[in-house]
Order: sequence, then C-alpha cells, then structure tokens
Amino acid sequence: MLSAFKTCYEHLVTKRPLAVLMVVGLLSLLAAMGLPRFKLDASADSLTLEADQSLDYFREISERYASGDFLVVTYRYKDGDLFSDGSLDTLGRLRDALGGVDGVTSVQTILDVPLLYSPKLSLTDLSDDIRTLSNADTDRDLARQEFLSSPIYRELILSPDGQTTALLANLKLDNRGIELVRERDALRRKRSSEGLNAEEAARLQVVSAVYLEHRTAQELEARQRVETVRGILAGYQGQAELFLGGVTMITADMIAFIKSDLVVFGVGILAFIILTLLLIFRQPRWVLLPLLTCVTTAVIMLGLLSWLDWRLTVISANFVALLLIITLAITIHLAVRYREYIAQHPHWSREELVLQTVRFMAKPCLYTALTTIVAFASLVVSGIRPVIDFGWMMTMGVTLALVLSFLIIPCCLMILPKREGKVSTDNSHAFTLRFSRFAERHRVFVLGVSLLAFAAGIAGVSQLKVENRFIDYFDDATEIYQGMLVIDRRLGGTVTLDIVLDKPEEEAVAFEGEEDPFGEAAGDDALAAEDPFATEDPFGSAEESQELSYWFTVAGLAELEQLHDYLEAQPEVGKVQSLATAYKVARDLNGGPLNDFELAVANNSLPAQIRSVLISPYLSTEDNQARITLRVMETDPGLRRDALIQRIYDYAHNEMGIAPQNIHLTGLLVLYNNMLQSLFKSQILTLGAVFVGILLMFLVLFRSLSLAIIALVPNMLAACVVLGGMGLAGIPLDMMTITIAAITVGIGVDHAIHYLYRFRAEFAKDADYLATMHRSHATIGRAMFYTAITIIAGFSILALSKFVPSIYFGLLTALAMSAALLGSLTLLPLLLVMFKPLGRGKPSHEQVAAEAAAGA
Repeated sequence: MLSAFKTCYEHLVTKRPLAVLMVVGLLSLLAAMGLPRFKLDASADSLTLEADQSLDYFREISERYASGDFLVVTYRYKDGDLFSDGSLDTLGRLRDALGGVDGVTSVQTILDVPLLYSPKLSLTDLSDDIRTLSNADTDRDLARQEFLSSPIYRELILSPDGQTTALLANLKLDNRGIELVRERDALRRKRSSEGLNAEEAARLQVVSAVYLEHRTAQELEARQRVETVRGILAGYQGQAELFLGGVTMITADMIAFIKSDLVVFGVGILAFIILTLLLIFRQPRWVLLPLLTCVTTAVIMLGLLSWLDWRLTVISANFVALLLIITLAITIHLAVRYREYIAQHPHWSREELVLQTVRFMAKPCLYTALTTIVAFASLVVSGIRPVIDFGWMMTMGVTLALVLSFLIIPCCLMILPKREGKVSTDNSHAFTLRFSRFAERHRVFVLGVSLLAFAAGIAGVSQLKVENRFIDYFDDATEIYQGMLVIDRRLGGTVTLDIVLDKPEEEAVAFEGEEDPFGEAAGDDALAAEDPFATEDPFGSAEESQELSYWFTVAGLAELEQLHDYLEAQPEVGKVQSLATAYKVARDLNGGPLNDFELAVANNSLPAQIRSVLISPYLSTEDNQARITLRVMETDPGLRRDALIQRIYDYAHNEMGIAPQNIHLTGLLVLYNNMLQSLFKSQILTLGAVFVGILLMFLVLFRSLSLAIIALVPNMLAACVVLGGMGLAGIPLDMMTITIAAITVGIGVDHAIHYLYRFRAEFAKDADYLATMHRSHATIGRAMFYTAITIIAGFSILALSKFVPSIYFGLLTALAMSAALLGSLTLLPLLLVMFKPLGRGKPSHEQVAAEAAAGA
C-alpha cells in the first residue's frame, strides 16, 4: 500500500504537475470564498473551562437576580466642581443620551439614586417621595457627604476626592441565551458522563447551532452598542474626562486587538519571509515558491475554518503566524536539499532532482510534522475550550502545510526550467561550522552551561505561578487599561465576586413548622407561613405584602452583617453590597435596632425605588437565598484570587459555622480563577504527553533508545529554560503562555530530527563522529539555522502588539527557539560524539595520537 501511494505520488508530481497545481488552486479559490464568513470570538465561553459547572451556576444566579451585563462610564468634569450646575447639566444630558442606546434598560447616576441622608430621613418617611440630586431643593453639600460616607454609596458611585463619578448603563439580560447555553452544557455533561441517546444527540446539535447563531447576533449587537456609546462619549470629551469600561467593552476591544494582530503581524511576517528568503537564496524562484506555499496554506486553512464556522479566539489569534512560519520551515528544508543536489549533480534531470529531494526529505519532514502535531494535539487535555480548539487547528494546519509543501514545491520545480544558480559544493566555509568547532573544542564549557541552564530552569519552574492581573493584559495607553485603573482605584474595584448563601436547614424547619407567628424562634414572627395579618394587612394589600425569608430576620441579617464586615476588611476587596447595607441604614434611620416584626413592616412599606437598590439585587424570597456581591481591586499587587476565595470560604464555614452546602461562591473572579488553577495540571499533562509521544516517534524513526533519549535532551533543556525563565522573571502562566512549552518542544524537536537524520546519513560514509558532525553542520545545519532565525525573528514581531499576552507569546517563543537551536547545534552533536549511539565508529585523531603515544 505504501509502495502504491509512493508510485502514485511520484507519477502525479512528475507527469501531472500542472493538473496538481490546478487542483490546489481550485481548492484555494473555494476556501477563499468562505473568508467573508470568518469570525472571531472573545466571549465568556472562550475564557472559561470546558466543563466548569461553576459557569452554569453563575448563569443561574445572573438570571435569578436579573444581574445582566453593564457598561460603566467614568465621568470627571474638567471645568470646575463635579456638583456645579454645569457639571450636573452635562452629566444629565450624557445620562439621557446613554439611556437611548438600544439594549440599555436603565442608567444609574448620582442624579437618580435615592438620598436618605440629605437630610436624614426616618423609616416612616420612606413611604413618601424619595429625594434625589435632581430635585431643585436638594442640598448638594449634604448629597456629596452622603455619597462619600453612606454605607450604600461609599466607594461605589463617587471617588474619595469627590471629583469622579460613574454612570452605570444596565443592559438587557439575555434570558434566551442563558436558557440555550444551559441546555447545551447540560447535554454536554451528560454526554461525557453517561452518553446520549439518538434523540438527545440530535437535540444537542440543534441547541448548539441555535445558541451559536444567537450568540453571534448578540455579540454583533454588543459591539455596535459599544461603538454607539463611544460615539456619544466623543461628543463630551471636551467637557469631561470620560473612560468606558465593562465586560462588553473589553470583549469588543479584544476582538479589535485580535483583528489587528492578524492583519498587522500576518503582513509583517509575510514581508519578513520575503526578506529572509532573498537573503538566504538570492533567487526569485526561491522567494516565490515558499511564499506561494505559505500563502496557499494559510488561505485554505482559514477558508476551511470559515466554512466550518470555527472561530479564532484570543488564544488562537497567533494561529496564522505559527502556520506561516511552520510552512516556511518545511519549504526551506526542501529548498536547501534541492540546491545541494543540483550543485553536486548538475547533470541530473529535473525529474531526478525533484524525486531525490522528495525521497530524502520525506521521512524527516514527515516525522518533524508528526512531532509538531503531537505537541499541539497534547493541548486538548487542558480542559480550556480555546486552548483545545487551538490544538486542533494547529494539528490540521501542520498536516496541510506538510501536504502542500510536498505538492506545490515539487510540481513547480517540474514546470520551471532547471537553473543551477551559484550553489557551491564546498561547504568548508559554512558559518554553522563555528558551532561544531566550538562544541568540539569547549566540551566542558558546553556541558557546564547546559547543566547550569537546567538548574536555573528547575529553580525558575518552582517559582511559576498562575496568579496574574487581567489589567496587565493591556498596554497602559489603551482605554481598557485606563478605564479599569480609574474604576479600580477610585470607584471600588472591577472584577465581581458573589457569595450566595442558602437558608440554614435548622432555621428552615423552625421557620416553616412553628404555628405561633410571634413565637420566640428567630424566624417565627410575621414571616410565618400562617400569618394572621396575611388576609388583612394593615400596611398594604395581600398582593403588596411580601413574605420574607430567613435572611430578612434579625438572626439572618446579623449573619450577613458579620460576613459583610469581614469582606470589607480584606485588603483586596473594594465595594461590598448586601442586605447588610440595608440593615445598617435601617438601624441608623430608626435610631436603634429593629425586631423581626419591624423589619417585616419596613419591608412592606418600602417604595419600589428603594427596594430596587437595597433589597432585590441581594435577596431571593422564593429560594430563601441571600447574595453578597463585591468587587475585587484588580490593581492590588497582593491579589491572589485562589487564596482570597479560600479565605472567604474558610471564614464563612469555620468561623461563622455556615454549612458547606449553603455557601456558594460565583462570579467572574471564580470563573477566571478556575481556569487559571487548571493551568498547572494541564501544563504537566501537556508536557508529559508531548515528551512521551515524541520519544515513541524517535524510537520508531531511529530504532534506538539511546539515540531517542539524546535527541530529547536539548528540547527538554529548551522547555526548561523558557518555563524557568518565566518563573524567574515573574511572568505567570495564562491561556497564552501555557502553549509555549508545547510549541517549544513541538517545533524545536524538528531541529533534532533533521540533524540526526542527516548525521546518520553522513556517518554511514566514514563512521567518523567528528567528521560527521562537521559535515552535518555544514549542510543541514544551515537549513536549521535559517529556519530557526526565521521563527525567532518572526515571533519577535509580536512584541509590537498592544495585547500583552501576544507580546509574551512572541518573545518567549523566540527565546525557546533560540535555546532549541543552540542545543541542537552544540549540545546534541556533543552528546552524539561522547556517547556514540551509532556504534564505536572510527577512532578520533586524539584517540589515534593517544594510542600511538602509549605504544611508543
């Protein structure tokens, strides 16, 4: 079968090259027709774990408390005091303009929120019209003081200096999207745990397609909304300092960054490829052929992703750059070998030159592609959807690059006239010989530096961390960074964390089973199921009266207040909001504590305006559940998300005695932390899978365990150097940098395969290890150097990105490739010479001299 495939391939390449190129061209055209369908994805799904049940709970809580997405606009008046007539008039006009944006349900500002201390009211006054800053007779100095000191608004709506405020544009909750994604995820979990029947499998396909279509439409609307809001803010920039924030805005800008990186760095790398090829080969055909192969591979792959509606994310944004560089590496090896043959055998025909090149390079290129595929396929164990997708995309892309390189280059060479060029057969002056001579003369130094690098790498790996600051993902000149900084430092924090508390079981029994509505039990008052006032409520109709849960009793509120106060005392925590806020205000307005009956009366008499601010976001009466929401200060240098989450949980359980099943932590902070904490495990699994897979391939290719182990050493060292360098430099593991180790081994090992394959061929000539090493450096060493320099310089271009993870990805990959190249040109040949895995071979000159001296 293999022989038949080989014969068929050689027949097509040598006898039907034009037909093959026409088929490739047709496929490229069909793929290019799909490019208008190409989409990017920066949704929450692309930043979370594949099977994180916390995500489903987060969606459930968001739906229950109607806590949809929002946009935040920070406002600082330029021409005077924030509370001046001009400032408030401008703020009001801005609020009205934002309120008219499609999808915005309400806009909350200092003009609209209820004032309870300007002047101070009593509980009985709360049923009357509530004063706001918009009222003409409101004392603005009192209002300013209330915003700065009230438990409700402190660190929420006004900065400590009283000069910056926030407009909160609440967005319509996407209930349809939540229902669809929860159904999809439930079916996915069942598929993973127990399998699906035919009907459920069909339903999963339908739901997934409908949700993807719905989400696409929602994301488009969200981006358009952000652009509309930015257009409105542009009209006010001369009057106020304005910054836009919020998850929707960050998502829109991240997509813009991805698009920019795709275009700018795709074009930049193509330009660099042209320059590199000109410098290496100095012939137009050896610029056009690799370039044609690279562009065709990228177009077909992107077209395929477009037709499949497989979207690029923040993680796979560098997919095109990687694919171009990997394709270029294969074409350079083919070009270098072809030019060697034409220099050594100028009398060979085009057909013989092409076939010999293909035959010699087929096996090493196949195995380099397979090892790269193994490296990228290993990413599927990460559990992070965008990392998994990136792994599969690169697996498909590398396969396509290998196939097209062995079709386009040979077929074009069969059509083009044979041109000998100026390729010299004398390799004695090859610049790569400097590496082999250095390794020969300075063995102790090479081994010592390698051991030192390995030790430093191990030390650095031990310091690796996954804790990072989301704000550090962005350049400090971007609006995302500046807006997050203002919100974080002046307005109570950015990233949300919710603590959801279910009713205590023992309280629920007493609460529901006690017949006496005013018994001594903490919950047995007006809250009892058989309330004697329920039919004739003196404080309102039966429909208006609201049955309260345990959490609106003195006992429940005391628990909430204790936890609330603990959270406020944490240095990483900004603004905390819960029912305890309302309880503190009620005690203050009442002039003393309230009992359960007074709480029930107060609750029934609260106007809707107060309830929407103080009660509804933090209490679910139907579920007997309370919610504490807080914002974490992302800029705090001491922020450790996992430690903070565990500290809160330990306090609630161990110090307050709340049962574990009644404590739930959710929110964006939890989801992001879950993803980060999975990185250590997935990094270990990824590297383990890569090394095992590559070792097995080496055993198949070289049929020697010692040779396989020697080949792995430089690549293990390169991975150790890059991961250790991250640890020593304080660069955390994240969704971008987690892929670097796999890429380092997957691409770096290509050098070892090509070198060892050529080393074996050269060793068969004279069985002289040193002479073989020098000949290998003078031939395949040049191709390795060319491809490595191309990869290093190509990825270094990413340092110009405004997206910091892309910068890290580019520079760290360049560092990894540098380490892999140096290891393959110094340490690898030195190990071959020292351990002689191909047999003893001919004695070296030193051995001959030593034996002669001993004999004398």
